[in-house]
Amino acid sequence: MYRAITRNIAVEVEPFYLVDQSEPSENRYVWGYRVTIENNSDEFVQLLSRYWHITDASGRVEEVRGPGVVGDQPELNPGDSYQYASGCPLSTPSGIMVGRYTMRNEAGEMFDIAIPAFSLDLPDAWHRLN
Repeated sequence: MYRAITRNIAVEVEPFYLVDQSEPSENRYVWGYRVTIENNSDEFVQLLSRYWHITDASGRVEEVRGPGVVGDQPELNPGDSYQYASGCPLSTPSGIMVGRYTMRNEAGEMFDIAIPAFSLDLPDAWHRLN
């Protein structure tokens, strides 16, 4: 589990390898990741957009920007949490993702919160079996 806290808003990420969607013989490795956002601040916030910086094992970088997450722009009151799952395909057996969410509070102030850097690595058991 990877965790970052910005302005009392925690972002936790749990990556996992998706064997059934991956095809190593074709250089296709797919990971899922589960994100939990916890609003431990004393203000209402809304997630407006996301930015991902994805680096594969060859050093290739992909940047992803877009509105919300999985088609949603969740609103979180103090004490609320929001969870979603998504995925990331790579052409190498490992990589790193890091990013940020742009949030807006009730006063209309926009600010970024950190998504912790997390590694996408094949599980040890997978290496032993293949």
